Amino acid sequence: MSGRGRLALCAFAATLLAAGALLPLVDPATWIIQAALLLAVQSGAGALVRRWSSARALTVSVQALVSLVALTAVFVRDQALAGFLPGPEAVGRFGALLTAGADDVGQYAIPAPATDGIRLMLVGGVLVIGLAVDALAVTFRSAAPAGLPLLALYSVAAGLSGGGASWLWFLLAAAGYLVLLLAEGRDRLSQWGRVFGAAPPRGGRAAAGSAAPGGRGPVAPVRTGRRIGVVALGVALAVPAALPSLGGGLLDGTGPGGGGGGGGMINAVNPLVSLQDSLNQPEDREVLRYRTNAKDTSGLYLRLTSLDDFDGEMWKLTQRPLGDVPERLPRPAGLSGEVTTTEITTSISASDAYAQVWLPMPYPATRVAADGRWRYESVGRTLVGDKDQTTKGVQYTVTSLAVKPTQQQLAGAPRAPEQLLREYTRLPASLPADVRSTALQVTKDAPNDYERAVRLQDWFAVEGGFRYDTEVSSGTGPGAISRFLKDKEGFCVHFSFSMAAMARTLGIPARVAVGFTPGAPRSDGDMSVGIRDAHAWPELYFEGVGWTRFEPTPSRGSVPEYTRPETPTNRPSAPAQPEQSASAAPSAAPSAQDSCPPQARRLGECGDPEQSGAAAPSDPGPPIGTILLVAAGVAAAVLIPFLPLLWRTRVRARRLGAAGRGAEEVAARTLAVWAEVIDTAWDHGIPPDDSRTPRGTAERIVTLGGLEGEPAEAVHRVAGAVEQVLYAPQPRPVAGLADDAARIRVGLAAPLGRAGRLRALLVPRSTVRVVWAFSSGWAAFTARWADRRGRLLARWSSALRRPSRQRG
Repeated sequence: MSGRGRLALCAFAATLLAAGALLPLVDPATWIIQAALLLAVQSGAGALVRRWSSARALTVSVQALVSLVALTAVFVRDQALAGFLPGPEAVGRFGALLTAGADDVGQYAIPAPATDGIRLMLVGGVLVIGLAVDALAVTFRSAAPAGLPLLALYSVAAGLSGGGASWLWFLLAAAGYLVLLLAEGRDRLSQWGRVFGAAPPRGGRAAAGSAAPGGRGPVAPVRTGRRIGVVALGVALAVPAALPSLGGGLLDGTGPGGGGGGGGMINAVNPLVSLQDSLNQPEDREVLRYRTNAKDTSGLYLRLTSLDDFDGEMWKLTQRPLGDVPERLPRPAGLSGEVTTTEITTSISASDAYAQVWLPMPYPATRVAADGRWRYESVGRTLVGDKDQTTKGVQYTVTSLAVKPTQQQLAGAPRAPEQLLREYTRLPASLPADVRSTALQVTKDAPNDYERAVRLQDWFAVEGGFRYDTEVSSGTGPGAISRFLKDKEGFCVHFSFSMAAMARTLGIPARVAVGFTPGAPRSDGDMSVGIRDAHAWPELYFEGVGWTRFEPTPSRGSVPEYTRPETPTNRPSAPAQPEQSASAAPSAAPSAQDSCPPQARRLGECGDPEQSGAAAPSDPGPPIGTILLVAAGVAAAVLIPFLPLLWRTRVRARRLGAAGRGAEEVAARTLAVWAEVIDTAWDHGIPPDDSRTPRGTAERIVTLGGLEGEPAEAVHRVAGAVEQVLYAPQPRPVAGLADDAARIRVGLAAPLGRAGRLRALLVPRSTVRVVWAFSSGWAAFTARWADRRGRLLARWSSALRRPSRQRG
């Protein structure tokens, strides 16, 4: 294959691998087959033109024309001239599809249905990126700039998916770009060799890749190519991390604010976009189901987290440290023993389609029993998934307090502590003055903070003339609250954010909680929470009661009992409000089944989904089996070279995992860390010697590895812990062994060159243990099979001889 042909093939593969990051955005993902076929047609057209002409502009023009004709034949065949030529009607149909696709993108949550408009946007976008990559890398012979359109494609996918574009998709996209760079480097290196390579030795033909005089090959071009690859990979790693995320946030998907990386801190997440998207879903879908012993579920909000940092632009989550989940959570801050509380138990099951890092719980929780890796944030009393832990399919039980303060207790609440006041009444200088003036006007003549809070709530919910509308832009910037107070229309984000900000102007500590309203009852006694039950509400602090929920959003949730007038009114009674709010959630799209209740529609009891408001795909595309086969082949081709690295990373994580408490767990943990140290040394060129004692092995690793300082001391500490485990009557746990293993790995890698470190990372020598284990298992299997076969043959032989003896 020629150099250009190899580059064209690599450009096609790089574009397709980068397009894989878009797969989590749409269901079903059959559009990728269409994109691959049309991309192959585009690439083939370019290859044919380049064989006949060297005019670069002609090549790009023909590829663009062929791509347009292919898109016309696939998407607007009925409006095209002769079925494939783009005429005026076809162009108009293209515009209508793109407009519909843009509307669908803003309307549906991820994964969106593969409507015609969305498929056109995806396939057309891939073809545009493919044309740019092919033109830069193949036509203009400059593969490095081709990384920019590939990076743009991946960045769009990563931003829209809100975490769905995981490390696997980045690995595939980066691998495609590196393959493209290597193909170009090979082509250029072969040309450089003709100029700079040594003359063939006298009397014979030079071998391919022969060295230059003095035994040195074309070092400079090789080094240059390597440096270009390293710089390009660094840019590919750094730029996505620096780009702003448009992730799904708190309520849909894991979002960019996970507790990953060991769960050391909580990252700030803006829930505005995801919350509005959740409320605007044309069809509700169940995300949580729970059963509780609470007599009244109207106030049983399932809380995710609270936003307590208001910078004038938006409310955000303060970064706070995480710790282990205690067996029993501490008593809520500010809650005195004089306030009536009832302990309730709630068993919750999360849907497999609902995955995010915060665990929805009634507030305030006192005990949580949940499988998986969870971390506890004490200020917000929330549980955050550690590393890749999410709520997907999790079943857990929460014990919580139903706090029932009286109006007198709230009205007579003393002044909050000074530190809490400073933190939760802080306001930016950019806050418009009318926010404070409006708050003062609404709460005029109120005798205490409790009365001020109730007047703010009632003004938003009843008296102020506000209208609930999920289609209103959530808005950002210092003037967002002012616009909301003037226009008087919005959804829960506007109401909760505005009431919390106005409460702070009055000196009342306030923050915004995000989660779900109680949901709707099912016939089997369970409660069902749908994605459109997503909600935000303000929490205000009263000393002696703690953080207290208020409900300013009209027609949503339930007004707390302690904020209702004690005298009878003409308002609906409290028990009727949860059912009303659960069934009155506004629908963003018309439904063909108006007679089907929202609860039944959410639970899938309304028949064919195509009859509901959600648009079904008009073209299912190729079979899912074909897609899975192609995806598996691509993934295997890319991942097989990285299998040693992945296996070694997995083994290291298992060995250095959490320590147990019993003597056997301590011994197993210590020996596992020692095995990891031995394999780490082996990966860095020091083969194991099983004949030595732990102390002798430590001396050998220190000497051969050239270790000094902390790495050398770490080796001796681990060896000492191993000797204690092997010989002490009662071995005791030694803290910091995992950290010592990390120090040893860094110390062993330091004296090695770049090639040595890459070999230790990508081709670790200790992976030969996999071959040994397989050989040992195979030998044991063949021995067992031979023994069993011998017994079977003996039985058959005995059975055959028995009739002959009888005849004799």
